[in-house]
Formats: sequence, C-alpha cells, structure tokens
Amino acid sequence: MADEKKKDAPAPAPSPPPADGGGGGDKGKGKEKKKKGGGDKLQKQRLVIAILVMVSVFVLAFPKLTGKYIPEFNSSVAKLYMQHIFPLITLPFSWLTDKVPMSFGEILIIAALVMIPLSLIIVIVVSAVKKIAADKKKKVRRFFGYFWAWAITYVLVTETFNCYALYNAPSFTEVFTKYPGDTYTSAQLEELAEYLAYETNVLSTNVNRDSEGKFVLTADLNDTAKASMKGLAKEYPQLKGFYTTPKEIKNSFFMSQTGLTGVYFPFTMEANYNGDMVELNLPETVCHELAHTKGFIREDEANFIAFLACYSSDDPDFRYSGCIQALKYVLNKCDPDTANWLYGLLYDGVLTDIDANTEYWKSVKESDEGVFDSEKVAEVSDKAVEASLQFGGVEDGKKSYGRMVDLLLDWYYNVK
Repeated sequence: MADEKKKDAPAPAPSPPPADGGGGGDKGKGKEKKKKGGGDKLQKQRLVIAILVMVSVFVLAFPKLTGKYIPEFNSSVAKLYMQHIFPLITLPFSWLTDKVPMSFGEILIIAALVMIPLSLIIVIVVSAVKKIAADKKKKVRRFFGYFWAWAITYVLVTETFNCYALYNAPSFTEVFTKYPGDTYTSAQLEELAEYLAYETNVLSTNVNRDSEGKFVLTADLNDTAKASMKGLAKEYPQLKGFYTTPKEIKNSFFMSQTGLTGVYFPFTMEANYNGDMVELNLPETVCHELAHTKGFIREDEANFIAFLACYSSDDPDFRYSGCIQALKYVLNKCDPDTANWLYGLLYDGVLTDIDANTEYWKSVKESDEGVFDSEKVAEVSDKAVEASLQFGGVEDGKKSYGRMVDLLLDWYYNVK
C-alpha cells in the first residue's frame, strides 16, 4: 500500500527558474551578443568600404569637374600632394614590397586570375549542395563578397592616390626647371639630333659587345639605376630618398607581347621591367619606372627624367642606353630626309643595336610560343594604355611619349 501511495502521489512541481534567467538564458544572450557583434563588424566594413570608394571617386572626379573653373587650385593641391604627402604614404608601402624578392604586383595579378574563377566555382558548388546548411552557404557567399569588395576597393584607392591624382600636378618643367618651353625650328631639332647622334656614336665604342657585335650589359642594373636617380636629387629634390629595387617580370614574354618594356604598379609601388627584351633597353627603362615611383606619372616626363639619370651616370652602359633612346625619339620627329641622313652618320655598333631591337620585337609579333596571339595581345594592350592615359587627362594618349623631344630641346638650348 505504501508503495501504491508513493506511485499515485503527484510528481513534485518543477523548480522555478532563477531570477537571472539561469544558464539557458545566458547561452541565448551569448548567441544574441555574438550575432549582434558580427553584424556590427559587417556594418563597419560596409561603412569603411563605402567611405574609401567615395573618397577615391571624389579625388578622381573633382579635377575633371572643376578644371575649367579653378585649374590653379587643382594644380596647387596636386603639387602639395605630390611633394609632401605622396612620399610619406608611399615610403612604408614601397619599403615593405621591396622585401619581396620577385614582383609582388605580378604575384597579386596571378593570384587574382586564379581566385576569380575559383571563388565563383566554390560559391556555385556550395550553393548547389543541399546537405550544406543555409547559414553556412550564406557565410561562404558573404566571405567572398567582402573579399572581392575589399580587393576592388584596394585597387581603386591605390590607383587613385598613387597614380591618377598625380596627373593633376604641375609638370616637371613648371616645378623643377626654368625651361622656357619655347617653340623650336626644324633646324634646331636637327642640331639636337646631330648632337645626340655624336654622343651615341662615341658611347657605343665604350661598351661591351658579344661575338655578333651586339651590346652586352655589364653594369649592376639595379644599384646603378638607383645611384643614377639619386644623383639628380640635388637639382630635383623630388627624386631624393628611398628607391625600391626594380624587379624583373617573370612572365616577360607575355609583357613583350603587350609591347611594354616596363611597368609601374601603383598598388604595390614597384618598378618592374621586361627581362626578355634586348639589354640595351634595360637601363633607360628601369630609370623610367623609378621616376614613376617618385610621383612623375606623365610618360614624357618619366622618359626625360630617365634620360637625365642615364646621361649623368658614371656608367657608360647607362649613358649609351639613355642617349640611344633619346636619339630614337628625336629621329622620329625629324623629316624623313633628315632622319635618313642622320642614320647614315651612325656607327656600325649603333646600327647593330637598333637592328637587334627591331628584330626582337618583330620576332615576338611573329612568335606562336605564347598562350595568346601576339597581335591580339598587343592590340588589347595598346587600347588599354591609351584609355588609361586619356582617363588621366592626357588627351593625346600614347602620342604624349613623343613630347619628351620638347623637353630635350629645352634642355639642350637652355641647360646643357
């Protein structure tokens, strides 16, 4: 009976939960706090990305919208930025990427080419698999969404502040020289061409050559380039300070297909060069790309600075490279009869080097070694470079390279 009574007795009422909600309540609040914290982080990321994008767009658009009305203001701000702010923000940047033994910019480009299709495949596969929980699918999509949002923002910001913002700065001659910017006659152009032809001839006899009579580079390319650029700093203070080590592009053949001898990566602050081309192009090309890292974005100015660096160098390889490149630009500006006459004055060694360069680019164009057709690659590259220059405000695009001749004329008649 006692057992029956015990059996029939009502079960004891459950204990009321503690006033603070008990352990289950704490766990729920923890999840809620974690969820809220994650949401706050995502919201902050979105805000930062939006601010960076808006600032970059403003920096790009403001000079284009106001250039007609306040060009002096735009120029003054860009000058202040180039001379005082740009060196400060790029120094640690270039110092860090300099520690990478190969082109960090090339690594990033290859990584992007791999990651774009890979990330798309991952998102598609994860979204299609039914066994994967919906919240996990959402996390994967969110991860890659923010990853690419940050990547695009990074490229936009660095391209804006390390490249396009500098197109609005005063020209090299306005700030760092007293060149009058005169208009010169064809006779004066011919005189400059004769001078460069003479200098090129003399220097061609002081360099090393292989069994075929072609130029062989014996100088330490990187160290001599840095020293040559620093040598200009007394006259042009913008060129002082730390120089990143120029780096050879591993995929140089593809670079040759694009028709490029060198490239400056604003998103890594690196000076890169094509290691496949003839060696005579290397000294002038490396100095040209180093000029970009100091804020001189216009191609004609980078060409001219490279000439000055090479011409004032103590190394005959650099002097020869700088002179022969300048001579080519000047000869292209001369009338055909004058150009042919001047070609007749050049030594055999100079003509051998010019022919070797021509043959190299011809061989690239006709080659079937590359993954892509050389002519198509060159066409796409040409249009991309043209569009980039015009977006930066260089209305005549690639033709602006030839304006180096105007700088050479000013230098020849007012400084040399």
